[in-house]
Amino acid sequence: MVREDVKAILEPKSVAIIGASRQEGSVGRRILTNIIESGFKGPIYPINPKANELCGLKCYSSILDVEGPVDLAVVAVPAPIVPEVTKQAGEKGVKGLVVISAGFREVGHEGAKLERELLNICKKYGMRMVGPNCLGVINTSVPINATFASSKALPGRIAFLSQSGALCSAILDWAPVEGIGFSVVVSLGNSADLNVIDFIETLKDDEATRVIACYVEGINEGETFIKVAKETSKVKPIIILKAGVTNFGIRAVSSHTGSMAGSAIAYETAFKEAGIISVDSVEELFDNAKAFASQPIPRGRNVTVITNAGGPGIVATDSCEKAGLGLTWLSTETIESLRAFLPPQASVINPVDVLGDASAERYLRALQVILKDPGVDAIIVILSPQAVTEPQKTAEAIIEAHRETPDKPILAVFMGGEAVAEAVRLLKENRIPVYEFPEKAVKTLRNMALYGEFISERYEEDIPEFERDIATVRRIIERAKVEDRTVLLSPETKAVMRAYGIRVPEGGFAQNLRQAITIANSIGYPVALKIVSPHILHKTDIGGVVLNIKSDYELENAYDNMIRNAATLMPQARIYGVEVQKMVPPGKEVIVGVHRDPQFGPIIMFGLGGIYVNLIKDVSFRLAPLSKRKAYDMIMETKAYTLLRGFRGEVPSDIESVIDVMLRISRLVMDFKEITELDVNPLFVYERGKNSLALDVKITLSFNR
Repeated sequence: MVREDVKAILEPKSVAIIGASRQEGSVGRRILTNIIESGFKGPIYPINPKANELCGLKCYSSILDVEGPVDLAVVAVPAPIVPEVTKQAGEKGVKGLVVISAGFREVGHEGAKLERELLNICKKYGMRMVGPNCLGVINTSVPINATFASSKALPGRIAFLSQSGALCSAILDWAPVEGIGFSVVVSLGNSADLNVIDFIETLKDDEATRVIACYVEGINEGETFIKVAKETSKVKPIIILKAGVTNFGIRAVSSHTGSMAGSAIAYETAFKEAGIISVDSVEELFDNAKAFASQPIPRGRNVTVITNAGGPGIVATDSCEKAGLGLTWLSTETIESLRAFLPPQASVINPVDVLGDASAERYLRALQVILKDPGVDAIIVILSPQAVTEPQKTAEAIIEAHRETPDKPILAVFMGGEAVAEAVRLLKENRIPVYEFPEKAVKTLRNMALYGEFISERYEEDIPEFERDIATVRRIIERAKVEDRTVLLSPETKAVMRAYGIRVPEGGFAQNLRQAITIANSIGYPVALKIVSPHILHKTDIGGVVLNIKSDYELENAYDNMIRNAATLMPQARIYGVEVQKMVPPGKEVIVGVHRDPQFGPIIMFGLGGIYVNLIKDVSFRLAPLSKRKAYDMIMETKAYTLLRGFRGEVPSDIESVIDVMLRISRLVMDFKEITELDVNPLFVYERGKNSLALDVKITLSFNR
C-alpha cells in the first residue's frame, strides 16, 4: 500500500503534462508518448498554449482549463516558468508534482532561490513533489511511465530510486537486455520535497516490490533515514550504492545536486546499523538486486558449490572463505546418494565436481540430492563450456530444480560467451540470477546471508542509563564557551570522565610549582607532569610531558624546564599551568573515540590504542547510542579482542570494564550535542576484575550546532 501523500505520484488516476510539445524528440513530447505507450488507463491532459491537439489528445492552454480533476502534473518547462505553472497546478487541486525541469539548486545561488520559491508554492497548496532536475517516475503496476527516457521498463520486483537521472536512463536501456524488471523507478533529482527516505518508507508495504535498490549521492536527514531504513529492512532488503565517497567525488556531488556527501565511514556505519546492503558499483547494485528479487534469503552461511570444472570450483571455494561463507559439510546420506550416480573420478566433497563431461541430467540429479540436505543453505552452480557440455539443457535443469525446491537460493555461474548465451538468456527469463564469474555470485550470496542474519535479530537491546553529574559537565562546557575555547583542557576532560563514572589516574591541576609539589606529595610519587594549554595539542613535541618523577627535586627541575621550553618553542601559547598525575602501571592499550557526523550524529569508534592507532587502523564503528551488545560486537570485530581475551597464555583483560566505558561515553555524547570529537587514548585495560583507566582524554566542542 502506497503512502497516502505519495499516492498521486505513484498511483495517479489522471495526469497532466505541462510543457507537452509538438516537437518530436523533445522532452515534453517524449513524456507524453511514454505515458500513452505505457498503457496508462486514466485521462491524459497535454498542456501547451500553442497546440490544439497532441498525439490524438485534446490540448489545453493551461491546467486550469482542464475540465476534470488532475492527480499528477508532470512539469517540463524552462525553470523560470516553473513556479507560475506550479501555482496554477495548486489552484487546480493537483496533489502530486513531478518537476523534470533543470536549473535549480544544482546551478548555484539563483537556482537555489528559485527552488525555495517552488517548494513554498507546493507547501501552500499541499502538493508533494519529485524533483526538480529529474528524469521522472515509473510504476509498472499502474502502469505509468512519466519519464523522458527512451527505453521502457520491464515489469519486475525491483524498485529503483536514483539521485541521478542519467543513471536511471542508462539502467532503463540496459535492464531489458539483462532480463531485469522494475516495480517502481523514481528519479529523485534535487529532492527538494520528497526524497529517498519518503520512497523507502512508502515502498516498505508495496506488494509489487521485493527489493529496493538505490543510487544515493547524499542524505540530509540522517537520523530519520536510519529509523525509516531500519524499519523497512526488517520487511525487505535495501541495497544502496553511495557515490561521492572520495574527495573528488564529494566535490562532484556538491556540484551535481547540492547534496551533503558526508564521510564514507559515516555512511558505512549508518548502513550497517539499518541493515542496508552497501555496494561499491552499479554492476554490484544489480548483481545483488536481481538475486534478492528472485531468490529466497538463505537461512545460514553454508554454501555448496556444484561445478564441471576444477579451477572455477577452487575460485568459488576461495571466494567463499574470504567472504566469511562456509562450505557445507555434506551429510553421509548426501555423499552416498551422489556416489550412486556420479562417475568414480567425481568429487563428492564440497565443492562437488560433476566433471567436464557432465550432462544436464547429471547436474539435475546432483542439485536434487544436495537441495534435500538440511545442512545446505545455498547453492552456486558453475558451468564452464566444454566439448560435451549442454548449456541450454543445464539451464533448464537448474530452473526445474529451483521449482521443485524453491526455499533455498540457487545462483548460477555460466562462464564463457557465445557458447552459453542462449542458456544465460533462458536463466534470466526464468528469474535465476546468473553471473559470468564465481566471485560475483559469492559476493552476492554473502550479502544475502548477512541480510538473513539481520532480519533474524528480532529484538533490540535497551540503552543503559547511568548515574552521572550532568551539572558539572555543563559548567565545564559553559566555561569553555565563555573563554572562547573549543578544546577542553586536560584537567577538564578528566573532570568530565569522573562526572560520568569513568576512572582516571589520581592527580590534580596546578597553576604554579608550589601547588604541583603539594599535589605530588598528596598522591605520592612517582608522578607524571603535563603542561596544560589549549594551544599545545602535541605536548611531547615541546617537552610538555615528563614521566616517572620520583621526588620534589626532580619535580622542580621538570617544571622549570617545561615552562621554559613552552615559552621558547611556542611563545604565543597560553599556559594555564600543569597537570600532576600519579604514575600508573601499564595495561593493554585501546582507544574509544567519538566523531559527531553532521547527518548521522555521534559515531563511536573502538580499536587498538596508543601511538600506533593511525598506523594500524584496527578500528570498528557504530552509531550512538550504544547498547551493551553493540559495544561487545565492536570489540569482537577488531584484533584488540584477541589481545584482550588473553593472547598466547596471557591473563584475560577486563573486557566488561571496556564495554562500560564505551557505554558511558556514548551516553555523554548523547547528553551534550556540543561535543564534536572525543578521544580516550590510551584506555589502559587491566586484568579481569581490575578495571580500566582513561589515561589521556581529548574533547573538542562546537557551539554552532
